[in-house]
Amino acid sequence: MKKLQKQTLIGMRDQLGGYAWDDAEIAELVDPRLGIITGFQDLLDQLEALRKVDLESTPPAADITAP
Repeated sequence: MKKLQKQTLIGMRDQLGGYAWDDAEIAELVDPRLGIITGFQDLLDQLEALRKVDLESTPPAADITAP
């Protein structure tokens, strides 16, 4: 997966137009500075890692016992 770029989000905003994001909001998604715990890129990276997990290697929840 490519690293998120501000220009990508600006293009999505301009093409989809469902929400009028201003440039400052987009900049915050790309490079958070206002106290967001996890940046948008970090979230995308975590989702990508989860997508790659082989679920067949994960036991069913019923097989997990409490300590």
